[in-house]
Amino acid sequence: MVFEHFALNVSNIDEVVKWYVGNLGLSIVEEQKEAPFMTFLADSSGRVIMELYCRPDEHIANFKNQHPLTFHVAFVSENAEKEKNRLIDKGASLVEEVEKEDGSHLIMLRDPWGMPLQLCQRTQKF
Repeated sequence: MVFEHFALNVSNIDEVVKWYVGNLGLSIVEEQKEAPFMTFLADSSGRVIMELYCRPDEHIANFKNQHPLTFHVAFVSENAEKEKNRLIDKGASLVEEVEKEDGSHLIMLRDPWGMPLQLCQRTQKF
């Protein structure tokens, strides 16, 4: 099996999509202009796809009230410190930073709506 995408039901879909495209370098590969506004975002490799949609009649997770290790979206970063500062300037908030023994730098943030984002500057690539 090959991983295709993961999907999240979000409120404020237009704002969320705009923020992820503008600040994390994701690109829209497909979008539906009517409800539930399914929007597929690809990372710069085109390999990982995140679907965002808005179904207010279904459960929308309140990530602000959940520990970030319950769910988070992780991105590779060549300079996690620089990216952390840039994203905070764009409305993200810092949760925690971890410096691992192997020299990896992991930074957990929350996007402006509370969804946890992790920046992974690793010494060993997966």
